[in-house]
Amino acid sequence: RTVRVSGSALQPRAPRFAPPAPMLDLRYVVDHLSEVRAALSRRGPAAAQTLDAISALAEERSRVMQRVQALREEKNAANADMAKLDKKSDAFKERRDALKRISDESKQLEVDERRVNQELEGLLLLVPNTPDSSIPDGHTAEENQEVRRIGELPKLDFKAKDHVDLGTGLGILDFERAVKVSGARFSVLKGAGARLERALMAFMLDLHSGKHGYTEIWPPALVNEDSMRGTGQLPKFGGDSFRIAPGWQAEAEQAVAESADAAAPKPARDLYLIPTAEVPVTNLHRDEILEGEQLPIAYCAYTPCFRSEAGSYGKDTRGLIRQHQFDKVELVRFETPERAPAALEELVGHAEAVLVQLGLAYRVVLLCAGDMSASARRCYDIEVWLPGQNAYREISSCSWFGDYQARRARIRYRPKAGDKPQLVHTLNGSGLAIGRTLVAILEQYQNADGSVRIPKALQPYMGGLEVVQPARAQ
Repeated sequence: RTVRVSGSALQPRAPRFAPPAPMLDLRYVVDHLSEVRAALSRRGPAAAQTLDAISALAEERSRVMQRVQALREEKNAANADMAKLDKKSDAFKERRDALKRISDESKQLEVDERRVNQELEGLLLLVPNTPDSSIPDGHTAEENQEVRRIGELPKLDFKAKDHVDLGTGLGILDFERAVKVSGARFSVLKGAGARLERALMAFMLDLHSGKHGYTEIWPPALVNEDSMRGTGQLPKFGGDSFRIAPGWQAEAEQAVAESADAAAPKPARDLYLIPTAEVPVTNLHRDEILEGEQLPIAYCAYTPCFRSEAGSYGKDTRGLIRQHQFDKVELVRFETPERAPAALEELVGHAEAVLVQLGLAYRVVLLCAGDMSASARRCYDIEVWLPGQNAYREISSCSWFGDYQARRARIRYRPKAGDKPQLVHTLNGSGLAIGRTLVAILEQYQNADGSVRIPKALQPYMGGLEVVQPARAQ
């Protein structure tokens, strides 16, 4: 089922990249404000406007630092003069009084400098990453650049059903009971549907940990604020996340306070349900200095994912495409700056391998500057063909972040023993979104009678099941 249409599956041609530049370092941004503004303007006016407040604070910071330097020179001069004066003379007392004024003003300037730097750091957390110079300009999905198409589109001699009608007819999807249990944008998988979800998870993890060499991780699904901040979810996108209710924290703390065990650990505060395994897995190395020989580090992880989908109401409300809870296998890499661009191409190929082995038609697109996530420097979307929608839909987003995340999470490496530590470059991508892969299988492998064939690669994970029959025939 999978043939070359255009481009080459799993063997993408590596593009030319501009050499990695220092990105969103406070000193660099302040000293190269116009250059950074020009780069961010490729994302759109709103991205460039995040620098406006930084510009004003940068001027204040410059004035403070200049005054600090002037006072330092005055202090040195006064000390030099005092060394030559009689300690009982009026001139000595004048220099001593001058030193006290200098000391008092210097202390206030130190307070001002800390305040300005803290405000600048806070503002920088809201500034998106600068796009790589090699990606196309544009602001919408229509301006993304198609790189290749792989696989023949299914030739159906009947009207294609979407996954909702197929799953309901097969008796493997139940949205009504999910609404009763949890609310809108949740789903219940039953029977062969639940097993297919589990089979896809195992198949993807086996492929990535076996053939592709990723180390499998089973991380927590709840993370703290530092972890969310480290990968760029906070503070800008806090509204897209599910945060544990303060009431739970208060009750947990009360329980600890009443515990007879005085040494009982305090419960974690401000925990968030993860939007993707990228968050806990990337933060495994937060505040660490890795050795150069450890790189590259490649992890794969399955997790449930949780997103509020704030601002997306009215979009994809039917079915499994945009849920509050969904399953995903994620690929995360830590690379040197020199190897990171090539590593992105490899990561995309690893995600594509899932679709190739499942025999699913798809395409790869390079996102334009204005359509990327705020943290990405360069990003590819892999879009699978859905006959029920007569359209390609995203099933994986693979991104190179440069040192954007590593700077926030303070993840560094030492190229050689004794070398000064440098920031690593991070990458990640879905390998793949499990629910959307299930959707693609239902729609691309559907039969006229409403049954659905199981891809050969998945049949061993499905106990040898080859076809899921409509509920009435079971």
